[in-house]
Amino acid sequence: MTEYRASFDANVTFSNGGGLQAQGFRLDVPGPDVTADALARLFVAHLGLLMVDRVELTGVEVFAEAHKGSRGGPSGAERSNGSPDAGARLIDLSHVVEAGMTTYPGLPGPEIIPHLTRAASRGVYAEGTEFTIDRISMVSNTGTYVDAPFHRYEGGTDLAGLPLESLANLPVTVVRVEGAAERGITAQALAAHDVAGRAVLLHTGWDRHWRTEQYGGPAPYLTEDGAKHLVTAGARLVGIDSVNIDCTDGGERPAHTILLGAGIPVLEHLTNLSALPVHGARLHAVPVPVRDFGTFPVRAYALVP
Repeated sequence: MTEYRASFDANVTFSNGGGLQAQGFRLDVPGPDVTADALARLFVAHLGLLMVDRVELTGVEVFAEAHKGSRGGPSGAERSNGSPDAGARLIDLSHVVEAGMTTYPGLPGPEIIPHLTRAASRGVYAEGTEFTIDRISMVSNTGTYVDAPFHRYEGGTDLAGLPLESLANLPVTVVRVEGAAERGITAQALAAHDVAGRAVLLHTGWDRHWRTEQYGGPAPYLTEDGAKHLVTAGARLVGIDSVNIDCTDGGERPAHTILLGAGIPVLEHLTNLSALPVHGARLHAVPVPVRDFGTFPVRAYALVP
């Protein structure tokens, strides 16, 4: 479904005196035919302005663009519970795993070989009945995967210890930063979003480089102060559609350290986040519960009412 935003200049006067001006302000709108009065109400609701006397808008332009999650807008928090219903859509957020592919530069790709071929199985089963049993050898960081605290911390919670409530049926907040001038996603970039109890999915658009040399970086990432903000604000899971949630320019990994240290799973190498609304979807990203293992691929998907 096509989503729309508007750009405009605004001049606000308040009934108790004073005013506010904005130039080139952008806002989510419900459709291309939004009226000036409706746009003014959305503007006031987004900023939480009180005692407004008059709003004058000029230079209004409405254009097709994915919603960013304007407060009080068509993708606002009032839609965020995302209760499943019969008309819900399933959106796949995972990369396909193939033999030999590179997920993270420097790590080997998976090897997929038969353990029992179909031809060999014919000597085991009744006539006309055949199977294949295959073997896959891979590093845990393959495809779209989730990190448990054990990945970063000896003695941390492993995959088998992660509660399903931290991985499944989570309400989603999508943070859209695609096209941002800076690679780092800071606390300031996250401050306007409601993240408490939610899966926070950082939509950078970097998945467009998947399986190319450019995918390895320099890529978008979550900054240290951004990770601290998400912990303090109560995020339940944090995911990104980039090669790493951390900056890989050096050896430090503050986002992993902070998030996993707080027991928040990290979901990396997502894709197709552009297909999700800012609010309203519910995420499922459950790995195999392997004991003494910190990372494993998932089939991440979202349910969108």
